[in-house]
Amino acid sequence: MSLLQPSSLVFTVRRHEPELIVPAKPTPHDCKMLSDIDDQDGHRFQIRGLHIYRCNAVMQGKDPVRVIRAALAEALVFYYPLAGRLKEGPNRKLMVDCTGEGVLFIEADADVTLEEFGDSLHPPFPCFKELLCEPHGSNYLLNCPVLQIQVTRLKCGGFIFAHRFNHTMSDAVGLIQFMCAVGEIARGAVAPSTPPVWERHLLNARDPPLITCEHPEYDHATATIGTIMATDNLVHRSFFFGSAQISALKRFIPDNLRCSTFDILTAFIWRCRTKAMELGPDEDVRLICIVNARSKFNPPLPLGYYGNALGYPAAQTTAGKLSQNPLEYAVKLVKEAKVKATKEYMKSTADLMVSRGRPNVNTTRSLLVSDLSRAGFREVDFGWGKAEFGGPSNGTEIVSFYVPSKNKEGEEGIVVPVCLHAPLMKCFVKEINRTLADGESTGA
Repeated sequence: MSLLQPSSLVFTVRRHEPELIVPAKPTPHDCKMLSDIDDQDGHRFQIRGLHIYRCNAVMQGKDPVRVIRAALAEALVFYYPLAGRLKEGPNRKLMVDCTGEGVLFIEADADVTLEEFGDSLHPPFPCFKELLCEPHGSNYLLNCPVLQIQVTRLKCGGFIFAHRFNHTMSDAVGLIQFMCAVGEIARGAVAPSTPPVWERHLLNARDPPLITCEHPEYDHATATIGTIMATDNLVHRSFFFGSAQISALKRFIPDNLRCSTFDILTAFIWRCRTKAMELGPDEDVRLICIVNARSKFNPPLPLGYYGNALGYPAAQTTAGKLSQNPLEYAVKLVKEAKVKATKEYMKSTADLMVSRGRPNVNTTRSLLVSDLSRAGFREVDFGWGKAEFGGPSNGTEIVSFYVPSKNKEGEEGIVVPVCLHAPLMKCFVKEINRTLADGESTGA
């Protein structure tokens, strides 16, 4: 594991006035209901991320701002609800008023080259506010653009595509589907290769609602995920895990326990984080796996479905058991949590939302983990090729994302952004290094 230091690079960005990009052709003006999975409390916040692109000689003379602006207008013809505005009806039910008002777009130029970023093309991005200026009042949940984009040209001919997206409209898979559609049109297509599918009723509650599964992840729910933002007390760091680090962790797992890289890495981070927090041995701790449930349905959700299809199954134990048992114990808990995300679990979740007022997951002593390593962020291609980096701009105090990236030697691996209070971060780093470096038996 290597601790990736945030960049201290300082540069200036010159922005044009924000503009609204509307669909290139007339689109239906109707009202579309979100699903009961879409509009739960834990989705009522903005996703922020970016894609970083190098100069490409093939695109000599092409302006990424003009290319993306034009492609965006064409893509919105197919994804016209994204050009609308969210409204809230009775019982906090969200819907999209498809007004065609457009998405917010900002053109910008930075006096910096991609090379000056060095090997810091990974979260956290302290410069993110330069790369995505959010005009006052533009990022509310209701009656605001659901998508904002800033395209910043770099002096070297590369550019950075930064975005802010309302999570109630889509999950990461749906967001990437839309971005890939913009990329296809930017490269000359007349329509997306995967037509968008709305069909949000497929993830609505039953009538009458019937909660058939246990949902400890929603017990005694507290603050909304989106409100857990960085403060002066919090430290953001990212950790790189390559093949050597994953192999080192596998030595703690019995040969007869089949598990994935996600299982091992999640168990390891959860365990190290819990030990760093120095909780009482009898205090409950949760690990919530953010699972893409599209394939859990039979038949699967339609190809092109771009709504939220996320389940939040939880593993639950005590701080003492998690810290004192071998890593194998945590791995088994992670595996057990993941398999809970069945079609019945998703239906039960939708029923719970309607029955209990659309609660958020319980964030108390909880860690949420989202594996974006196969989401395709780096595959978004506007004509300049694959992104050097693509993914969220940061983690939060309770959410860590697994993002594909490279270390400074060019090795492919997984970057994990972690956010903790400063004293806890020191303990967390120490715990991770001790386990990986000297073969500490992780409690066995």
